[in-house]
Amino acid sequence: MPDRGGGPTGPRIRVGRPSRRARTLLMTLGVLAVLAMAFVMFAGFWTDWLWYRSVAYSSVFTTTLWTKIGLFLVFGLLMAIAIGVNIWLAHRLRPPLSAMSLEQQSLDRYRMSIAPYKKWVLLAVTALVALIAGASASGQWRTWLMYVNGTPFGQKDPQFQLDVAFYAFDLPWYRFMLGFGFAATVLSLIAAALTHYLYGGLRITSPGARATGAATGHLSVLLGIFVSLKAVAYWLDRYGLAVKSSDFKATDNWTGLRYVDANAYLPAKTILFCIAAICAVLFFATLWRRTWQLPVIGFGLMVLSAILIGGLYPAIVQKFQVQPNEQAKEAPFIQKNIDATRDAYGIDDAKVDDYDGQATTGDDSKLRAAANTAASYRVMDPNVVSPAFQQLQQRRNYYQFPTTLDVDRYKDKDGKEQDTIIGLRELNIQGLPKRNWINDHFTYTHGYGAIAACGTTTGTNPTGSPDFTESGLPSTGEFGKYEQRIYYGEKTEQYSIVGGPQKELDYEEDGEKTTSYEGDSGVSLSNSFNRAAYAVAFSEPQIMYSGAIGDGSRILYNRTPKERVEAVAPWLTIDGDAYPAVVDGRIKWIVDAYTTTNGYPYASRTTLGDTTADSLTTNQRAVVAQQNQVNYIRNSVKATVDAYDGKVKLYEWDTEDPVLKTWRKAFPGTVEPRGDIPQELMDHLRYPQDLFKVQRELLTRYHVEDPAQFYSGSDAWQVPDDPTNKEPGSVPPYYLSMKMPGQSEQEFSLTTTFTPRGRPNLGAFMAVNADAASKDYGTMRLLRVTSTVKGPGQVQSELNGNDDVAEFVRNLKGTDSDIEYGNLLTVPLEGGFLYIEPVYTRGGNQNYPLLRKVAASYGSKIVFENNLKDALNAVFGVEDDGSTPPPDSDDPPPGETDEPPATGSAALKKAIADAQKAYSDGEKALQEQDWPAYGKAQEALQDALERAAAAQPKAGSEGDKADGAEKPAGDAKPEGDAKPEGDAKPDSSAEQASDQGS
Repeated sequence: MPDRGGGPTGPRIRVGRPSRRARTLLMTLGVLAVLAMAFVMFAGFWTDWLWYRSVAYSSVFTTTLWTKIGLFLVFGLLMAIAIGVNIWLAHRLRPPLSAMSLEQQSLDRYRMSIAPYKKWVLLAVTALVALIAGASASGQWRTWLMYVNGTPFGQKDPQFQLDVAFYAFDLPWYRFMLGFGFAATVLSLIAAALTHYLYGGLRITSPGARATGAATGHLSVLLGIFVSLKAVAYWLDRYGLAVKSSDFKATDNWTGLRYVDANAYLPAKTILFCIAAICAVLFFATLWRRTWQLPVIGFGLMVLSAILIGGLYPAIVQKFQVQPNEQAKEAPFIQKNIDATRDAYGIDDAKVDDYDGQATTGDDSKLRAAANTAASYRVMDPNVVSPAFQQLQQRRNYYQFPTTLDVDRYKDKDGKEQDTIIGLRELNIQGLPKRNWINDHFTYTHGYGAIAACGTTTGTNPTGSPDFTESGLPSTGEFGKYEQRIYYGEKTEQYSIVGGPQKELDYEEDGEKTTSYEGDSGVSLSNSFNRAAYAVAFSEPQIMYSGAIGDGSRILYNRTPKERVEAVAPWLTIDGDAYPAVVDGRIKWIVDAYTTTNGYPYASRTTLGDTTADSLTTNQRAVVAQQNQVNYIRNSVKATVDAYDGKVKLYEWDTEDPVLKTWRKAFPGTVEPRGDIPQELMDHLRYPQDLFKVQRELLTRYHVEDPAQFYSGSDAWQVPDDPTNKEPGSVPPYYLSMKMPGQSEQEFSLTTTFTPRGRPNLGAFMAVNADAASKDYGTMRLLRVTSTVKGPGQVQSELNGNDDVAEFVRNLKGTDSDIEYGNLLTVPLEGGFLYIEPVYTRGGNQNYPLLRKVAASYGSKIVFENNLKDALNAVFGVEDDGSTPPPDSDDPPPGETDEPPATGSAALKKAIADAQKAYSDGEKALQEQDWPAYGKAQEALQDALERAAAAQPKAGSEGDKADGAEKPAGDAKPEGDAKPEGDAKPDSSAEQASDQGS
């Protein structure tokens, strides 16, 4: 307080250093803060290491880590040395400041302020550039590993006769080194120039010489290094022409040399290399001549040459030599591009056959018989029936099925292989009855069971629903006994903590129970350090102190199949569709993986994100690409992920792929030999969709092998839009067991259609053998349509305008239902094309799709019938004589039976009695709240009422006259309180029972 003249009024307060205790406390808090920050950064590293160790791929983690660290240190140190040495050298070569000019006087204050901290400034600058350069270099770990482990392709490019491995593995690394050299040289030049200017070696406004001899020599050497690097760049640019993309009339994304490249740019790059090398020598000569006159003249000549020789001359060649006769000039280069592209994408063996496509006329009975064996017509569309799986097999609100189900092959009870729709009942965390941390991560941890249905038939409860071959909770059926718990799946994105004191919800035959995870997956949380690391990594403090975690607790995360495969093989591109298979008593996720490169000479590039998109692509089904732009792709690896313990296995598939061989050298022991694939797993492997979509996109142009025809584009195709989907997008490829012309047996195939570019009619049909167990796996066949045939869009338009369809749609409006079109299947048949399309209804009393109709088209005829058999009979105008059974005729589509339905009073009385019993059973189950029994009773009631309706003779028929006392089925009322058919709502009742049971 100020002294106001009244003398001291109290003790004087002294402000000084903090007490020793306060200083100790502050230092302790500071140290703790630093340690906490360090632990936060360390937690991510530590948890990654624990995860890789838990999946037995720790070598991937260590190899990647040490490669990144090595590149960071080497290139960070190189950059620091380059910058530091040049700053030090510029300071060492500073002139004496005897005569201070005005310019130097103004800089003097900066020199004075820096002087006490010169060493620290130098260290700070070099450390900063070292960190930036090291971080940039560590991101090139893939490039480095491919460079040092590169495997020859055994093929040479047609221009320079160098192995393709040079462009795929070596050239990217050389370009990185060149870019690093440019960066180091430019930064050194800037740092040296600033230092020389600060200490008087360079003058801007002062009279006299602008630079001292020492500064001139120093900067000239740096400029000479820069120009030398430019000479190297010109030389590498020569090879870069073989993988250069450019716009060209012949095709989009053209890659490789054209006439102007080979005859103008290539010699220009060679000349510019020589000029740059001479110019670099002139800069180095400045060390002796101490003048920049010749180097500046040489540099100007190089710039002028780059404009004239590198720009103007090629433009003249293009204008006056190429354009007047472009087709002839470019023909040899187009041929090189065609050959390289077809080889790089694995389409060089695609067989193209002419096919008339016109429907055969004549013996309709022969056509009808041929239609029975042409294909196993999949009337269950995996892209449509997921809601039916959800409604009929969900069983609990906290389970779910994927939006798009998968198609696989399983043997039926007779040992016959059939196309099967399959989906897993995965956990849906959003459907939990109560959301909290324990429920989300401890109690509800896994899905349960695989659900499968025959792809070629439908069920009867209700009519038009999937014909389930594996169903229930737990699931039972044709799969036999297997581990049904699904801890790893496409929808399982949250972490779970299992195996500890907290029990998990589970099921057995007699209902719910609790369980504890017995697998060895995940990371142990038994020690406090791991718990603390995961509490930090997951930003969840409760992991640290929760009593639900104890001895035996393990944390499961990274649980989607694609995520796990991508993590253990970060050098692979992952197919967008992982699919499940029941193999050897386990549920295995099968994941197709690709090796790619962007450096295949002459092969045109494609963008994976665009070419693999179609009308059904979602984020869940999107390809996981390491590089989006590629010009070489191979399905080199088949991976599996165990749905119970998450174990990942990588199997070699393409034994000749040099890119895979390169990565196997970089990561030894991670990929198992192809011979180790179990036969049971081999039976479920298939040709991958994303690879097929890339190949079909390339084949829209590269099915043509004649350069003149390729240049004209007269036979170019396009992938049509999906006619069954309102949203724009390419038609997806379809898995289908079918016969191509000339084949005697059906093969599991992946199929697609093409239309001529800009036209709606059918241009071609393509199928690839998708059965991995077949010796013809991967064989592509294309049928080029030589006549005018309706395309998929035209068939769909005709169907929409069909009178029967219009009436069907009008009737649906009265029931508040909507129509949904399934996959429009195209099948070659006796010189023509047979189109089959299932039609579903949804709404009214059921909120999931049921198959109600099947449309068929052959030639100019299109029909719309109740089931597949009737549709085939109608489209060919002849009844099936039964000599050749239709596909899977043991399980007919809705309304189709082997024997005609029983009619007459006896059958009607039996049906009414059964309806009465089913109704009574349902009422009893309802009172006891036995929901499964109630659902079964409702199904039995519906079946009885349908039989009653079928048994009722038509008015005026002989049966009607004979049994005139019988009432119509709609008026029949079972004894007691059984409801008539018109009032019965089995669909909604079953739905209500399911919801109440959940």
